[in-house]
Amino acid sequence: MTAISDAATAIPAPAVTVRRQTNSGRIAMTLAIVALVAVAVMPWWASTGTIRMILELCCYIAVAQMWNLLAGYAGLVSVGQQAFMGAAGYALFVLAQTFGINPFLAVLLSLIVPAVLAVPLYFLLHRLDGPYFSIGTWVVAEVFRLVASNLPLVNSGAGMSLRVMSQYSAFERNVAMSLLCAFMLLVTLGGSYWLLRSRFGLALIAMRDNPVAAASQGVDVSRLRFLVYVAAAVGCGLAGAVYFMAQLRINPPSAFDPMWANVAIFIVMIGGIGSIEGVLIGSLIFFIADRWFGEYGATYFVVLGLMTLLVALYARTGIWGLLSRRFDAPWFPFRRFLVDPNR
Repeated sequence: MTAISDAATAIPAPAVTVRRQTNSGRIAMTLAIVALVAVAVMPWWASTGTIRMILELCCYIAVAQMWNLLAGYAGLVSVGQQAFMGAAGYALFVLAQTFGINPFLAVLLSLIVPAVLAVPLYFLLHRLDGPYFSIGTWVVAEVFRLVASNLPLVNSGAGMSLRVMSQYSAFERNVAMSLLCAFMLLVTLGGSYWLLRSRFGLALIAMRDNPVAAASQGVDVSRLRFLVYVAAAVGCGLAGAVYFMAQLRINPPSAFDPMWANVAIFIVMIGGIGSIEGVLIGSLIFFIADRWFGEYGATYFVVLGLMTLLVALYARTGIWGLLSRRFDAPWFPFRRFLVDPNR
């Protein structure tokens, strides 16, 4: 018995390596870098109208990915992220138009506002659970709209215009907007991918699957939810600042438009919750549908709502979930695989 035991201990354990990237991931990463560079240099290959359309698509992607982090991983279903978009948008206009700060620098400075606002709001809302949390986020957004409608600093309900942008030529504005779009995608998509591949990503995935079990294994669920909420607020604020800078005008109804929450929910539900790939697919579907069928008004929104309902009932993992069942080729893999080099 001792000899067998000694022989067993003498056999070295098979060497394994941890693989985190896949061939499909390498291809997707290459294409993503090319797309990011193409967005950054849009003024040299695209018209002003095309730049505005791509900017709008980038804002859809950014807002949807922030909602995806909230609902898909932190379990916080918000319908009021437009509060942070409007807050950052107004902060940009006040800093640039009222205080004379360079508008492109003001975009970055405006992100302080949603970050600061998110902290007390989370401690106010986190006591609510499920649908009560969702209703609370919508109420907060409506309160922000009412405050902006009666605040002289932001010209109350009349709104503000970014007249300071007239100091720059059309080409300079296009260059700045293109660089800001690329930066926004890098922060929201790239930052989310980096987060999910880090040790915090493991905790987020565990929290998504079962928050009670994750907490029993040492995951600080409350702290992670707080950090995700603040990060999503900043990401939505960045999208709002970029979007309203391109619009050159902001007012309370547009700044705090609940349609942004509807768009984010549609994109994530159709594409696939809990995945970056689903956000990209859903954003493209919504963008194309909006361009082709948006003129039909209420009928168009009814169709989008029915699509979301059908997906929620019969394909809860969305389009990307259906594709993943058939093809194991993730675009942005963050799982870890043990690979035996001898095989």
